[in-house]
Amino acid sequence: MAGSLLIKGGRIVDPSQPFDGIADVRIADGVVAEIGTGLSSRGEPVFDATGAIVAPGFIDMHVHLREPGFAEKETILTGTEAAVRGGFTAVACMPNTNPALDRREILDDLRALIERVAHCRVYPIGAITKARAGVEACDFGDLSAAGAVAFSDDGNTVMNARVLRDAALRALLVPGPFISHCEDEHLKGKAVMNEGAASLALRLPGSPAVAEDAIVARDLLIALDTGKPWHIAHVSTRGAVETVRLMRHRGVTATCEVTPHHLHFIDSDFAVLGSAGKVNPPLRTAEDVTALREAVMDGTIDVFASDHAPHAAWEKNEGITTAAVGFTGLEIAIGAYAAAVPDLPLERFVMLASTNPARILGIPGGTLAPGNPGDVTIFADRPWTVDAQGFASKGHCTPFDGLELPRQCIATVVGGEVLYRSDRNA
Repeated sequence: MAGSLLIKGGRIVDPSQPFDGIADVRIADGVVAEIGTGLSSRGEPVFDATGAIVAPGFIDMHVHLREPGFAEKETILTGTEAAVRGGFTAVACMPNTNPALDRREILDDLRALIERVAHCRVYPIGAITKARAGVEACDFGDLSAAGAVAFSDDGNTVMNARVLRDAALRALLVPGPFISHCEDEHLKGKAVMNEGAASLALRLPGSPAVAEDAIVARDLLIALDTGKPWHIAHVSTRGAVETVRLMRHRGVTATCEVTPHHLHFIDSDFAVLGSAGKVNPPLRTAEDVTALREAVMDGTIDVFASDHAPHAAWEKNEGITTAAVGFTGLEIAIGAYAAAVPDLPLERFVMLASTNPARILGIPGGTLAPGNPGDVTIFADRPWTVDAQGFASKGHCTPFDGLELPRQCIATVVGGEVLYRSDRNA
């Protein structure tokens, strides 16, 4: 993508420089050319961003685009359309596909598909173990050469600590962190929600917080032992964030992310949400949500990530014990984060949504400094009501359906091209 565009009059918030002020941004041939005041068009289209925030393009580093293998749930085409509607100029796609993203030829085919149909930039995350089975490590050099920016068996925890440690050592000289899905399968059992007073009242099997806390501690100890950079996906417990803090003090290169739903909902909401609230890790307690919000504010949590996990309607409408786990998230994320942490400074909001994901994954973007990709997210504090039936994603299930959110995407610019513009601001 190599468009040209002049974005005028918005409040530019770019923590990478840092810059916070009313100014114009010129994008020429797909890259940022200059930031200044009173810039005039040189023939390129002009976007009036008066009253809006102009930020380096948002990057969601935890998205399930479902291809190859599950096109009934989502495709590269529909998932990236959802991404740009949600304000994301780039996403990283998880490897729990069929086949898994565990071999170079699979990644080569995926990248060819991305180049043909994607609406935004897509960065594949390769598997840690072959078929995500937790038994044999992948060839990380091959996966990296094919474009993998990180490695994860997301959806599965690598339960064998020796396999995981050996994999981390093999990947030590390969760029990109390991990303852990932290749930001890034995402690979790057949849980459908958090273990606690709510699960007892509903008479449903629950997963205790220690199922997450134990794996976070184990994996970060392996990171300490091997020196491999590590990222903890979708933290949901107080214990998890406390462990991240502790292990950083011990010298571990550790980062972590939080989702909109874990910042917003608690386990007692499950009685009303039903399968729309079924997710791994599960919705936790009010105490956990408070801890997550505090960790966003104090810098412990590095990244906002949606864990966009769409399913076909029939998969979510089955009985609660058999309904699919997860739900769509790209199109509600900006508003949901703002609703959950309303006092978060804009500079920190942009850092979690853009600057930090780019840094952690080692990908272009996360900055509007001249010479960088002309990827821009324009958003504003304007209330809107979620209507899941209008989503671009094939997945129309979200616990946020019908809620009013305080912040919305106004436009999404990728490589200088306006790929989404809100109808309310056309």
